[in-house]
Amino acid sequence: MKIGIPREVHPGERRVAATPQTVRELRSLGFDVYVESNAGRWARYSDDAYAGAGATIIEDTAALWSSTDLILKVRQPEHNEALDRHEVDLLPEGGRLISLIFPGQNQDVVQRLAARKASVIALDCIPRISRAQKMDVLSSMSNISGYRAIIEASHHFGSFFGGQITAAGKTRPARVLVIGAGVAGLSAIAAARGLGAEVRAFDTRAAAREQVQSLGATFLELDFEEDGEGAGGYGKQMSAAFIEAEMALFAAQCEEVDIVVTTALIPNKPSPLLITKAMVESMKPGSVIVDLAAERGGNCEVTVADKTVEVSDVTIIGYTDLTSRLATHASEFFGNNLIHLLDDMGGGDNFKIDLEDEAVRGALVLLDGESMWPPPPRTAPAAAPVKPPPVEPPDDPPIPTGSDASKVSRERNLRRPLLSLVAACVLAGLGLFADGPFLQHFTVFVLSCFVGWQVIWSVTPALHTPLMAVTNAISGIIIVGGILQSARGAVDLASILGLIAIVMASINVFGGFLVTQRMLKMFHK
Repeated sequence: MKIGIPREVHPGERRVAATPQTVRELRSLGFDVYVESNAGRWARYSDDAYAGAGATIIEDTAALWSSTDLILKVRQPEHNEALDRHEVDLLPEGGRLISLIFPGQNQDVVQRLAARKASVIALDCIPRISRAQKMDVLSSMSNISGYRAIIEASHHFGSFFGGQITAAGKTRPARVLVIGAGVAGLSAIAAARGLGAEVRAFDTRAAAREQVQSLGATFLELDFEEDGEGAGGYGKQMSAAFIEAEMALFAAQCEEVDIVVTTALIPNKPSPLLITKAMVESMKPGSVIVDLAAERGGNCEVTVADKTVEVSDVTIIGYTDLTSRLATHASEFFGNNLIHLLDDMGGGDNFKIDLEDEAVRGALVLLDGESMWPPPPRTAPAAAPVKPPPVEPPDDPPIPTGSDASKVSRERNLRRPLLSLVAACVLAGLGLFADGPFLQHFTVFVLSCFVGWQVIWSVTPALHTPLMAVTNAISGIIIVGGILQSARGAVDLASILGLIAIVMASINVFGGFLVTQRMLKMFHK
């Protein structure tokens, strides 16, 4: 099966759908790979690198589209200015396409593809289920865009992110507000915290609180009982009262913070307006806003897509190509997601669009020109089988009464004196027949067992790991004693026992140090 990797024609798009490394993996899956010349130029991948990985380089764009069985792209098909033709028209009748499509916003492209009887998988529609995480292009790209948002903000911000203390004075850390704690938001939080900023974040989903706090940021909350958890882990449209409360929160925060990063998106709808012009004007001069939702209308009222503008000395960044500005790694992540998807679909030898595969069915937009989007709602998981009622443990045996009770009592009363008598006989025998040194060692042994048992069982379980230091010291003494016994030159019982003592105590020493070292590493940042 032949795969085609065309050059992206969207202005400013630097990513490519496959890298030389993923080309090797595609070939190992049984695909023949054809790459358009200069497809990876802006991602720092040369034609020679692709050829070295086993790809065939094609100069003619139209020939690449028409001669391959499956096209892998980053963005949805667009008008190719160089050929003065739409890329959909380059796709052969009944062709296959895998790329970002956003069918809810690009119905015209979907209709053109349907007219070509194409089979189309939209990478942006892959469901957010555990099994499909390795194919989730949106999460991979959002992770990069969140990181890049902080890099762009730091470029335009006229101060340090982390607080500085110098002989000339000190500066406070930058205050960063991240709105939306999804993948992009969490990535932005981590990047800002890594630079030393004081970060606060807001999300309509209560489940985001732990994630935000785990990164060292402050989670902002409203005194309002409403959860914004939507399908697939995305946010949902909130009530008017909730929106009014959060807008008041943002207005207050804008007066305090230096940098705002907005990431709020709602599937198949325009991005919500969160930062008004009045809020922008209330910010301190030199502040920065990075609007990651600019491509879908923007979360900030004054955002201009693909541009940086200034309003009241506040810089508003509306770039829609933040992932493309890290094209090398973005292409690598994108290509790896595609590898997992194609492997799941059977590879080159057994490639099929399996409608029973939940990940593939959720992303399938067209099948031979027939509309398959939106997918049918996911069926609820089968109810867990009802557990049988727990079996009642058998009743305790009846307490003996009468003559039986007296018999049991006599047996118990006889057992203790008998054991005591046996122990006394053993001790008497040792005292009569054992020599003096043995009695001394035996006495120390008995006392050590008793004292050790009392010490260990009286220690709180939380202190058992620090107790290893003491046991290591004791084991070290045992090793020294074993060495003294084994170094006498004679091969006798004492030497053999000394060697055994060395081996056993060494296991305890090395194991104790290993566990202690692992424990200490848990406290390293």
